[in-house]
Amino acid sequence: MGNIKEPKRNKMSEPPVNRPISLGNSRKKRYESLVDRFYQDVFRYAYWLTRNPSVAEDLVQETFLRAWRSFDSLQSDDAAKAWLFTILRRENARMYERYRPELVDIDDVSIQEDDRNEPDQRQKMTELHNAIMQLEKEYRDPLLLQVVGGFSGKEIAGILDLNNNTVMTRLFRARSKLRDIMDPGAARDETGDEAHEELC
Repeated sequence: MGNIKEPKRNKMSEPPVNRPISLGNSRKKRYESLVDRFYQDVFRYAYWLTRNPSVAEDLVQETFLRAWRSFDSLQSDDAAKAWLFTILRRENARMYERYRPELVDIDDVSIQEDDRNEPDQRQKMTELHNAIMQLEKEYRDPLLLQVVGGFSGKEIAGILDLNNNTVMTRLFRARSKLRDIMDPGAARDETGDEAHEELC
């Protein structure tokens, strides 16, 4: 089942005795399928939030453990990814919002992301991560969900409990702020050019 350890089942999570065993097996198979399908996406998002592979792994483990415990609340497998990301965001807030462990050097981390592990790409990813993490939370969260999670504006609105217009506005502002952080000279150049044109 990959890197994730199956959570230990306790009495609370066991189906009642009077239920047929096949129901438990079906639930377990559905859960394992969900882990196999979304583990990498969930880990990638956790890693973007924490930038520490060990902390990200702990966060993912806790996310899937909580997902197992409340698995019956997942109404549709189509909503599973957003549901898992919501659990992960809550776990991150609960475990790490007040305390941030020391960040590790991205060069010491190996994550399979196609050709993005090339040195230049790693440097760009580090710069992008640092810039995104400088954004205010209200802008950072929807941007990460879009860029890392691949969610649509409507899905982000559901995860963050916001209306779609608010999400789209925040995404626009987040990208604008991100451009200013990544290339502060560009904003000044544009302003300078406008001033120069007015003077001429």
